[in-house]
Order: sequence, then C-alpha cells, then structure tokens
Amino acid sequence: MQLNINNVSHSVDVAPDTPLLYVLTNEIGLKGARFGCGLAQCGSCSVLVDGAEVRSCVTAVSDLVGSAITTLEGLPALYARQKGLTAPPAMHPLQEAFVAEQAPQCGYCYNGMTIKGAELLARNPSPSDTDIREAMSGHICRCGTYPRIIAAIRRAAADIGRAQ
Repeated sequence: MQLNINNVSHSVDVAPDTPLLYVLTNEIGLKGARFGCGLAQCGSCSVLVDGAEVRSCVTAVSDLVGSAITTLEGLPALYARQKGLTAPPAMHPLQEAFVAEQAPQCGYCYNGMTIKGAELLARNPSPSDTDIREAMSGHICRCGTYPRIIAAIRRAAADIGRAQ
C-alpha cells in the first residue's frame, strides 16, 4: 500500500485495518503522534489528512491511500507550501510559539494540540479565544497548561499575520 506522508511516498506492507498510528511509529519511524487513549478521545495521536485533523489511533491505513498525511514532523514543510516559501522553516510558527509560551510541559498533548492548532490557523488566521477553545475541545492536556496553549495559538496567529 502506498501512503503519502509528509509529502513523501511510503510503501507499507501491513494489514489494511492497521491503525495509521502504528504505521507512523513502527513502520515509518515517526514519533510525533503518540498513543494516548486508543479511542480517539484525547487527541495525542492526531495528524492532518488532506488538511483536516484525524485521530490516527482509530483510522485504518487503507482509508488513507491517495490522501496527503501530515504529521508533526511535516508541519514546517506544509507551512512552507501553504505560504509559497522556497524553503521550510526549522519549525512551524505554532511550534515556535509553543516553545516561547512554554506551553508543553510533559509533552504528551503537544502533538495533538499543535496539529489541531495548525489546522485552525490554516482555515482561520485570526481566531478569537472562543474559536481557539472550540477548536481545541476534545484535546486533553494532562498538565493543564490550557492558558499557555491558547496564548501560543494567539502568538502564532500574530506572528503569521506579521510575516505576510
């Protein structure tokens, strides 16, 4: 089966019902998406599929043939393509904002929060706090750094707006 992951074609030989999360971590070697609950409840396994967030722990790889899958590792290149940059930055502006706001503590939610935040900013470059809270509902932060996560998304939105 051929999968387009971070704009690179990968051939994988797995059962069609294998969850994408297992293919990403065990077959491809990407470690951004994490196993959290295994029930699509926490968001730690999130990836973008054709620009929309998907929970990879419950999504079969056979459902994704022909789709563009973006993981945490692929966010800088995706941002570069979205903005027409000649080269990807070292980090997506949201990743930089998470560091600047000291949003990740244990790091468990970081993948899902960043994936969902990047999806939000791609479709709404100037989200309100209400927009951010609504978008991030369903993502669990075990450390409770929600105010810092909101601040990071706000910062990234401002940084992206200034860069245009």
